Amino acid sequence: MTVSALRASPLPASLSRRHHSFGFWAAAAALLVNMAFSAVPTPLYVLYQRRDHFSTITITLVYSVYAVGVIGSLFLGGHVSDWLGRKRVFVPALLANVVAAGIFVLAPSLPGLLVARVVSGVSVGLTTATATAYLSELHLRTTAGARGGHRGQIVATAANLGGIGVGPLVSGFLAQYAPAPLRLSYYAFGVALLVLAILIAVSPETAAHPEPLPAWRPQRVAVPPEARATFLAATAAGVGAFAVYGVFNSLAPSFLATTLHETSHAIAGAVAFAAFASGALAQLAASRLAMRDTLRLGTTALIPGLALLVVGMWLPSLALFVIGGAVTGAGAGLVFRGALASATSTAPPGARAEVLAGFFLGAYLGLSVPVVGLGVATQWVAPRVAMIAFVAIVSVAVIASVRAVLHHTTPGAVMQAHEPSDQ
Repeated sequence: MTVSALRASPLPASLSRRHHSFGFWAAAAALLVNMAFSAVPTPLYVLYQRRDHFSTITITLVYSVYAVGVIGSLFLGGHVSDWLGRKRVFVPALLANVVAAGIFVLAPSLPGLLVARVVSGVSVGLTTATATAYLSELHLRTTAGARGGHRGQIVATAANLGGIGVGPLVSGFLAQYAPAPLRLSYYAFGVALLVLAILIAVSPETAAHPEPLPAWRPQRVAVPPEARATFLAATAAGVGAFAVYGVFNSLAPSFLATTLHETSHAIAGAVAFAAFASGALAQLAASRLAMRDTLRLGTTALIPGLALLVVGMWLPSLALFVIGGAVTGAGAGLVFRGALASATSTAPPGARAEVLAGFFLGAYLGLSVPVVGLGVATQWVAPRVAMIAFVAIVSVAVIASVRAVLHHTTPGAVMQAHEPSDQ
């Protein structure tokens, strides 16, 4: 979406810029809090497990159904803000997570948890692409197109991955030191999301409304035949990165409690925060690196980080586990960013959305399926043994897929790692 495609504002130029600046920061806060809410249950899973005697498989199921909502909403509604309007999608998406918060509070049994997670996934799927595009367009209007740069994309990246780290940090702290641990976090985030939905509603619209409105259709998934080898390798690398994040978003608190004998919910939230925050910071720090360098650096950090995680579980050592989580998170963030840039580079003009749809389909499957496998494995062997197998599989998969991406991508075709993305 370019500046020329945006609706002209009837306000004077200075007031218009202030209005769009207000909208920019409201949208950034809304994206951060919405992504944070998606990870609020992370340090609370052990409480549900203790209260209702859930198995590890049940916990991973509650976690993984979130991906069903994300994938479904990405393909059914993630693209409609291009013609329906950013606010008309963003506001309902935020309200969907307000509904999810209510379900978590009012129906805390297993069926309620499953429904709440699916609804939360729908909210995030609608938000991801919409908020990223909205931030970029608001930034253009704030500067009146006078300055280049990637502030919109940088803020979206930080809010997206960083927000997923903020959620468990806040809910873990509240669960440890405040009353009603299985309700208070949902109250707090539900109110915050409701306020932010109101702020977005009074922010300026940036998407032009075509007349007549096009007929709705699901988002297509298409990859040019000549680019499929590169695309599949890049998607495999993205799956590996998301599989790592899936562990921190689901099973890490359980591993802390059962293997490292650390039962503090605040520490469980802090461990998840360290992984996601380091990923966001690594992506920002490496935003100007070429795609090939980003992938190499990410792999160099990811493999030792995973090794530290395993060593931390076997000693056991909380310090090594936390350090390993931070290093792993940074490496996964870089691998994912490089993989996304590589996948994007395979898209011909006019087919970028279709290619990215396929990439995110694989990535979100990686967020759930490998974690479910790890959860099942812990029913048969000790968690630290299962973790060794998981780390070995992910390491081999990431190394092989990154090598394949580098092999199929010529230096002259290298994209920059700051290629606009939806993550």
